[in-house]
Amino acid sequence: MKSHSLLSSLNPSTEPDTLASHERAEIDASTRFPVLLFFGSAIFWLVVGSVLGLISAWKMTHPSLLDGAAWLTFGRLRPAHLNAVIYGWASAAGIGVGIWLMARLCRVVLLHSKLLITAAVFWNLGVLVGILGILAGDSRSIEWLEFPGYATPILFVAYAFISIWTIIMFRYRRPGHVYVSQWYLFAAFLWFPWLYATANILLIWQPIQGSAQGAVNWWFAHNVLGLWFTPIGLASAYYMIPKVIGRPIHSYYLSILGFWSLALFYSWNGMHHLIGGPFPAWMVSASVVASIMMFIPVITVAINHHMTMRGHFEALKWSPTLRFTVFGAMTYTLVSLQGSSMAIPSWNTFIHFTDHTIGHAHLGLYGFFTMIMFGAMYYIIPRLVGWEWPSATMIRWHFWLAATGILLMVGSLTIGGILQGLAFYDPIATFRTSLEYATPFRIVRGISGFVLLAAHVIFAILFTQMILKIGQKREGPALFAKAETKEAVTV
Repeated sequence: MKSHSLLSSLNPSTEPDTLASHERAEIDASTRFPVLLFFGSAIFWLVVGSVLGLISAWKMTHPSLLDGAAWLTFGRLRPAHLNAVIYGWASAAGIGVGIWLMARLCRVVLLHSKLLITAAVFWNLGVLVGILGILAGDSRSIEWLEFPGYATPILFVAYAFISIWTIIMFRYRRPGHVYVSQWYLFAAFLWFPWLYATANILLIWQPIQGSAQGAVNWWFAHNVLGLWFTPIGLASAYYMIPKVIGRPIHSYYLSILGFWSLALFYSWNGMHHLIGGPFPAWMVSASVVASIMMFIPVITVAINHHMTMRGHFEALKWSPTLRFTVFGAMTYTLVSLQGSSMAIPSWNTFIHFTDHTIGHAHLGLYGFFTMIMFGAMYYIIPRLVGWEWPSATMIRWHFWLAATGILLMVGSLTIGGILQGLAFYDPIATFRTSLEYATPFRIVRGISGFVLLAAHVIFAILFTQMILKIGQKREGPALFAKAETKEAVTV
C-alpha cells in the first residue's frame, strides 16, 4: 500500500489499494508494536491496580493495616486503585483491541503507527502522573475523575491522537460492508472524548454549582461504562465468537437494533442512582425509564450471541478465546439486567447505599469487560508475535482463578449489601449493626482479591513469555482440549 502523509489522509482522493491474499498477516504485522505497547502497559496497570485494590479491600475490615504513611490510607489507595484499573488497564486494553480490530475490519495496513505509539506514551504518562498525584493527596474526590488537573491534559493529548487515527482508518477502509464491530468501535472512540471533556469542563475546569454536580458525575461514570467500555467489549464479542466457531453472526438486523437502542437509551442512564436526592423529578424519572428500556439492546445482543453459538457450545471445551468471551458476554446480560432492576425506585432505595452497588460495578467492569479483553488478547497476541501461548494449563488456571475471584467478590458484596439494606430498614438496628452484618462478606471480598491477583500475575507471566518467546515453540495453538473444528481464518 502507498504511504500517506497525515494531511493527505484526512482527505484522501483515491480508494485504498487492493490487497493481496496475505492481507491479514500484513495487517497484523503493521499493528504489532502499538498494540503490544498498549497491551503490555495495560497488564502492568492491571497488576498494580490489583495490589492497590487488595490492600483497600482489607482496610475495610482492618483499618489499621499499613496506617503508618499518609499515601497508604484508604482515602488515597481506593481512588488510586479505581483509576489504575479504569484508565491504566481497561482503557489501554480496550484501545489495543480496538486498534487491531479496526485495522482488521477496515482491511487496510495500519496507517500512522507513530501517532498511536505517541498516544500510548502520553496515555501511560498521564496515568502515572495521575496515580502518583492521587497517592500524594491531590485527588479531585470526584468518582472516576480523581486524577489531579495536571494529569488530565496529558490524557487529552493521547486521546486526540487516537481519535484522529480512528477517523483516518475508517476513511481509508476498503469499500464494502461495514461490520457491526466497526459500528461499536467507531462510536466508542468518538463517545469517550465527548464524555471525558464534558465532565471535566462541568466539574473541574468551569464547575457548575450545587447538586447539579452530582447529576453530571453519575452521568459521566455510568456512561463511561456504557458508551466506552461496553461498545468495545461488544465489538470484540461480535468479532471473536463468529471467528472462532467459523460461522457468521446470527442476525444483521438484530445487530442494528442492539447498536442503535444502546446509543439511544444508555446516555440517559446513571441518574437513577439519585433517586430520593435533591434533583428535578423529570431528570430522575427519565433515567429510570431509559434504564428499563435497556432491556431492548441487552436482550437483543443476548439472543444474537446465543443463536450464533447454538450448535457450537462444544467449542467452549477447547478454545480459551471463546471461553473468556462467552463468559464476558453472558455476564453482560446479567449485569445489564441487574442494572435495570436497580432503577426500580422501591428496590433502589433499599440497596443504594450498600455494598450491592459496589458488587454491581465490579461485575460490569471485570466480569463483562475484562474477561472479554482477556479472550481477545488470547486470540490477538499470537498473531502479532508469531508465537503460540506456551501453556494451556496456565491459561486454564488463569480462567478459573479469574472467574472464581469475580464470582466470590460479586457474590459476597451482593449478599452483604442486601443484609445491609435489611438493617437500614430495621428500626431497632443501628448503623453499626449494618456494618457488622457486612463484615464477614467483606472478608470474603478480601480473599477474592488474592484470587484475582493470582490470576493477573499468571496472565502477566504468560504475556512476558510470549513477548520474549520463552519455552519450546508449539506446533499449534494452546487449546484446553482437542478441537473438533479449526479456528476460522477469514475476516
